[in-house]
Amino acid sequence: MLTIPKNTKIKDWGTSTTWFDEDGILCSISKKGAPHTLEDTKKRFDEFKKVIGNKKICMLVDVTNTNESTREIRNYAAEELPKIVKAIAMVSTSAVGKMLANLFFTLKTQPYPTKMFNNEKDAKKWLQQFL
Repeated sequence: MLTIPKNTKIKDWGTSTTWFDEDGILCSISKKGAPHTLEDTKKRFDEFKKVIGNKKICMLVDVTNTNESTREIRNYAAEELPKIVKAIAMVSTSAVGKMLANLFFTLKTQPYPTKMFNNEKDAKKWLQQFL
């Protein structure tokens, strides 16, 4: 599980908590909760793009508590993520979290590197090559 550093500016998106680390990697912890709608997802992507500006970023995502999403949401995310992502590293302490993340990236092959890790340290080390 990712650890939120002290004195870090965080953003709560409803389905996740995010912050930028000292290297500019966007770190995100998925939250358990009610399934979200396609409209909610589109709104979050629009807000998120305003936060990151007109650039691509590396992401480190804790998918331990990821909720299953609809096909519509997966398709939308698969279209939008390549516009903002250089690489995504995922960590999970849950077999279900790993399964859902792997399912998404298996069903929708992306034009950016993705990799699953068991811990934050190894995931960040891998992402360094894409900064």
